[in-house]
Amino acid sequence: MGTSTEKAVPDAAGGDGGQDGTGEAEVAEVPRGAEAAEAAGETDGTGEDRTAAAREAGTANLPREAAPADPAAPSAAPAPSTTPLPRTPSPATRPVSLSPSRASDFMQCPLLYRFRVIDKLPEKPSAAATRGTVVHAVLERLFDAPAGQRTAGGARAMVPGEWEKLLAKRPELAELFTDDPAGERLAAWLADAETLVERWFTLEDPTRLEPADRELYVETVLDSGLQLRGFIDRVDVAPTGEVRLVDYKTGKAPRPEYADGPLFQMKFYALVMWRLRGIVPRRLQLVYLGSGDILTYDPTEADLRGVERKLLALWDAIQRATATGDWRPRRTKLCGWCDHQAVCPEFGGTPPPYPLPVPGRAGTLPVAASGEGQGRMDLV
Repeated sequence: MGTSTEKAVPDAAGGDGGQDGTGEAEVAEVPRGAEAAEAAGETDGTGEDRTAAAREAGTANLPREAAPADPAAPSAAPAPSTTPLPRTPSPATRPVSLSPSRASDFMQCPLLYRFRVIDKLPEKPSAAATRGTVVHAVLERLFDAPAGQRTAGGARAMVPGEWEKLLAKRPELAELFTDDPAGERLAAWLADAETLVERWFTLEDPTRLEPADRELYVETVLDSGLQLRGFIDRVDVAPTGEVRLVDYKTGKAPRPEYADGPLFQMKFYALVMWRLRGIVPRRLQLVYLGSGDILTYDPTEADLRGVERKLLALWDAIQRATATGDWRPRRTKLCGWCDHQAVCPEFGGTPPPYPLPVPGRAGTLPVAASGEGQGRMDLV
């Protein structure tokens, strides 16, 4: 089916410009590849959607600063770090499930997937990612209030409180503003979050929406045994039973040539919902608060079967890499925002010893020399 991008403007009746004619909302979601992530300008520079990874991992690390909005723009990536981040050892485990963010990691760089899923290496918090978490929390909890009380001013006023709640849960986020004794950067950061929240009211009308679910955790096991999981920002169900999946993005909408990445994330969730409930979502909807755009896609069963085939092939590749310890780095423009350059062969680093047993191999094998680009780890 077709994809469309629009600037949603409330209609005279107070509609959100994206409804199905019933006054109800519809549905969407899926992981993005490296180029689309970079084009969207709302990732951590690793192709990772800012808050999805944190939600999927529970207390997972929030990613670093966002990549440039335009992949053709000059890079302003931070200088490569030569020192690995301090880590608290945690047991290495084999991958047992797949989420949109982790699928995106592997497609972008298999070695990044290993560092995050198997080694569980720490990553620095990010102001951009943390702002996204706060904005998502506001848009989720706004619907706790009666429809008539869901105002832009009220939503803006929720931002500082949601930041304080997040900070109480994750005290390490205070380091984002340790060099801001006067509180000026924090004030500007909160104002940016308030602006994003307020812009949402120009795209959708919360007084006419009653979501069936918010921050919905979904999980299903395919016939192949592959477990899929993730969080959906909002699920709307029309009186006719049609479903819309909605995902909020705090960055800008990607250029049309890069739209497939974010839509893969949405189709991933549509596949999970289809397998869980037996209904293909009527619409997938991405709400880009950074640019004030709405991207929609109406999936078909054929679309979702294609996504399932792709995920099965991806999972086969992940299982092979897990069994052999052969996790190869892939250098892209997004490497400049990666926390793991110090242990990446592409930057002259040495990965930590591979923590999982490899059948048929005893002892330790040497790591590929830097520059070879093989990314094979010490096998234990």
